[in-house]
Amino acid sequence: MLSANAFDKEGFLIELTDWNPGVAAQIAASENLELGAAHWEIINLLREYYLTYDSTPAMRALVKYCALSLGPEKGKSIYLMSLFPGSPAKLGSKISGLPKPDNCL
Repeated sequence: MLSANAFDKEGFLIELTDWNPGVAAQIAASENLELGAAHWEIINLLREYYLTYDSTPAMRALVKYCALSLGPEKGKSIYLMSLFPGSPAKLGSKISGLPKPDNCL
């Protein structure tokens, strides 16, 4: 478990290298989420996207990347909203230990 000072005021990790699956579970718990296999599929995809493009995807890019990588059924905003309520790109990135997407409020 990381201490509160490892996160910024919005709950994003300050040091990306502090992330691990246990930290993801800690962040998810603080957001009242319990991570299942479908969550991990998207978390891993978000981390893959970040490593490939050196940026955190906004919602439209995330939907498109999910569709390309996981198929059209999972490349829908409604599917992502069911896993990461509110703002899937923002919440998914937070749990994935990535920076906040640029255009998320």
